[in-house]
Amino acid sequence: MELDQLRYFTAVAELLSFTRAAERCLVAQPSLSQQIIKLEHELGAPLFERLGRTVRLTPAGRTFYEHAVRVLSAAGAARDALRSADDWKQGPASIGAILTVAPYLLPPVLRTFTRKFPQARLTVREDFTAGIVQAVLAGELDLGIAALPIDEPRLTATPLFTEELLVALPARHPLAVRRKKLTPADLADQSFVLLDETHCLGEQVVSFCRDRKFQPTVTCRTAQLLTVQTMVALGQGLSLVPKMATEGPHQRRDIVYKSLGDEAPKRTLCLLRHRDRSPGRMVEELAGMVTSL
Repeated sequence: MELDQLRYFTAVAELLSFTRAAERCLVAQPSLSQQIIKLEHELGAPLFERLGRTVRLTPAGRTFYEHAVRVLSAAGAARDALRSADDWKQGPASIGAILTVAPYLLPPVLRTFTRKFPQARLTVREDFTAGIVQAVLAGELDLGIAALPIDEPRLTATPLFTEELLVALPARHPLAVRRKKLTPADLADQSFVLLDETHCLGEQVVSFCRDRKFQPTVTCRTAQLLTVQTMVALGQGLSLVPKMATEGPHQRRDIVYKSLGDEAPKRTLCLLRHRDRSPGRMVEELAGMVTSL
């Protein structure tokens, strides 16, 4: 049994594709497939069900995956231990965040990180929740930042903090001018500008309204939170946006933000890691900067 065989096997197990696994491992697909067949012969059990183009782990494959990941992590840790005392400061490390978090949360973290480790090889990625989860599972990202809940037992989700969603209103809107406090009932007959259905935040707002017994009238959906705020400022409707998108350099004079008090919707952000992978010291440094926010 060879480490390359374990590496090929875990790649197929995580991507459920021999083609994509070969691309990740930088090896020809026939060679990868042959090495996995040899591994199956050595173990005396099939690791995958091959149904046309569909690939699934067998029960034996699921059991073997847990051990294979641990072996590869141990091998990586042993390799790291043999490096000189300062080699770890050159990286690598990778982190991803969902689109409604990355522009607001990552810059201060990355600024601190690059100042402390100027020679580190850092990779940053923005994506939807499903993309971040899949990338951490596949080993393409060491760390991910997303909003709870995350229904993936192979990942650990460490809560970071909970933030309120604020009502975003055009500066001249009657609710912005005449009302000091708002309730969900004030929003029932208003038009909304929302993120599209691919964003968990957009669906959270819709669910919040439905739970308060009204269906939001949506005049615009967009893929960018910045566009949501611009459309609100232009009077196209109101919205609910994360507090982090309303503070500091992200404040706008043409939008008024108001709280719904005790009834305000909230989201809890978390730091994602693969449960069975042992991160290097550089990744731990980066994780520490995120969790100290």
